[in-house]
Amino acid sequence: MVRRGNRGLSQYQNVGIHTSVTEADPHRLVQLLFENVISNIYKAKGAMQNGEIALKGEAISQTIAIVATLRSTLNFEQGGELAERLDALYDYIIRRLMSANKENDVAILEECVELIRPIKEGWDQIPQQLKKGQ
Repeated sequence: MVRRGNRGLSQYQNVGIHTSVTEADPHRLVQLLFENVISNIYKAKGAMQNGEIALKGEAISQTIAIVATLRSTLNFEQGGELAERLDALYDYIIRRLMSANKENDVAILEECVELIRPIKEGWDQIPQQLKKGQ
């Protein structure tokens, strides 16, 4: 059950997310996916620490779905070995998230953040002229 004050905040956040997505270029969309992966992992961590099982499960499920989306967009023809390595990493992260959920293990969630953060930071550093070439 959503508390009345939280419902308003949640609706406001959803409008902000929707606006960001509808106005975003492809590069920004990927940034939003990475941001949501990290945000959802921290949400799952907090829920895990507070014993909020349903929220934990929801946050981890959303994270798995986002990582699966990132994985499904890999271009193996153009990406070659890098795409193959990212595919393996995304597969590993998904399996670790499932383990974190099953084992209720905060350390595994932290591991997942540490694995995804460098990819997000690399994506964030792509020069502007390359972003427009997509």
